[in-house]
Amino acid sequence: MEEKSSVLLKETMECVKKRGFDVAYASSAKEALEIVMNEVRLSANVGWGGSQTLKEIGVKEAALASGVEVREYRNDCDLFLLSANAVTKDGRIVNIDGRGNRVASSICGPRRVVYVIGRNKLVDGGLDEAVARIKKFACAPNCRRLGKNTPCAATGVCTDCDSPDRICKVMAVFERRPTGVSALAVFVDEDLGY
Repeated sequence: MEEKSSVLLKETMECVKKRGFDVAYASSAKEALEIVMNEVRLSANVGWGGSQTLKEIGVKEAALASGVEVREYRNDCDLFLLSANAVTKDGRIVNIDGRGNRVASSICGPRRVVYVIGRNKLVDGGLDEAVARIKKFACAPNCRRLGKNTPCAATGVCTDCDSPDRICKVMAVFERRPTGVSALAVFVDEDLGY
């Protein structure tokens, strides 16, 4: 199983690179933090995309300790940090949001965008599999974490509800790196986030 995961990781990274993104490999969360902090040190301020993955590797605390200004969900920053909800085998990065602020900041505004993506976010298929992965593994835990009143928060299973508290309202599929955006995808050979 680990060999299959390693092959998928390498193939996906190559496809993301072909889609115009800079790509880096990290064997661990600690190594991913070092890569991200190298980007942070080049920035006067950092936008934070509210990511469980970034929390798990300790980016926010490290950035604040370095003296860099950290802004929540801002697109008027030098560097915007986030994760991905899923990445397809052919290299499409997929994110789902409630307000769209996280995906908006990854599309335009910041000078540089950095994704930190755990191997558990990779799918061995296309867009349908990516969306299914997000709804199965990311939406319910995020709704619980955010205290949302949704069926998935109560049951742990997505029902494609019509709740006003629903956090899966906006989806961005990155077919290629957006024009004018400098973007790095850091792939971590560990399971991180939802």
